[in-house]
Amino acid sequence: MLIIPVKEGEPIDKALKKFKKKFERTGTLRSLRKRQAFSKPSVVKRTQRLRAIYKQETYGGEQ
Repeated sequence: MLIIPVKEGEPIDKALKKFKKKFERTGTLRSLRKRQAFSKPSVVKRTQRLRAIYKQETYGGEQ
């Protein structure tokens, strides 16, 4: 639960901006989206391995 302290006479726009920033930092939306689509551990490992191979070929390695 996010709690945003709002001072007396503070504009609602400023409070909303604080809320959005705090919401982004907590990673709530990111974790919700991750939980929506389940993928098997073997698929996750394969994807990570392929991504690592691609990065190694593209950015790393000897030329």
